[in-house]
Amino acid sequence: MMNLNIKKLRENAKIPFRATPGSAGMDLYACIDEPITLEGGGHTIVPTGISIELPSNEYVALIYARSGLAVKHGIGLSNSVGVIDSDYRGELCVSLINQYAESYTINPDERIAQLVIMPVIPVNPVEVEELSDTARGEGGFGSTGKK
Repeated sequence: MMNLNIKKLRENAKIPFRATPGSAGMDLYACIDEPITLEGGGHTIVPTGISIELPSNEYVALIYARSGLAVKHGIGLSNSVGVIDSDYRGELCVSLINQYAESYTINPDERIAQLVIMPVIPVNPVEVEELSDTARGEGGFGSTGKK
């Protein structure tokens, strides 16, 4: 198992952890002193009070919505997925959006998102004149049919 270095930036910050051995992500917590009410259609940035150190540029940290918040309350990430590069050392903050009409209140220490660590394959972009042919070719959206 790989170690993930986590630094508390505020005393009241919570260190994320995997809730079960089968959990892919670790919950991120709102590191706020007072509740934040997110009106319908509104957005806000919520600090977590932590920063991380990935072991190398062969890893990325991805921030995803928590399915319970998204399905039950319409609370998702305004940028769909947050990408934390291996050389970033600042505080992890979560940009949340309320996709429903009803307001939702985010409380201190509430689980607001999940953090997943994934491998990255460093690539060397190479400009070419042509790409190889495939059966699909340039068929775009919906080109493989509806099942």
